[in-house]
Amino acid sequence: QLQLVESGGGLVQPGGSLRLSCSASGFTLDYYAIGWFRQAPGQEREGVSCISSGGGSTNYADSVKGRFTISRVSAKNTVYLQMNSLKPEDTAVYYCAAAYRSSCPTRRSEYYYWGQGTQVTVSS
Repeated sequence: QLQLVESGGGLVQPGGSLRLSCSASGFTLDYYAIGWFRQAPGQEREGVSCISSGGGSTNYADSVKGRFTISRVSAKNTVYLQMNSLKPEDTAVYYCAAAYRSSCPTRRSEYYYWGQGTQVTVSS
């Protein structure tokens, strides 16, 4: 069964940090660009960050630049999202998604596999 699984979410105070993981089972992530998305209650899903299949290219939403870092470890078949200086507005369900291409897609429709999401809550 081919699937992505996110983990690492939780409750954290403003200014705190979390590291999300996106792991794959049933296939290797080496040939996939991986994106992180988030969706807050009542809002549309938005792109947060993306990393190319080789890891050499990354991009970030303006709202998280300088605070979030995306990375990948091929040997672990895992992509990470390190989130620092978290703010209450970062509260959302975070999803990872895989696109079978080397560079980060410009269209969400190119992401074929999606995880089930992990909740991140930033609150004091």
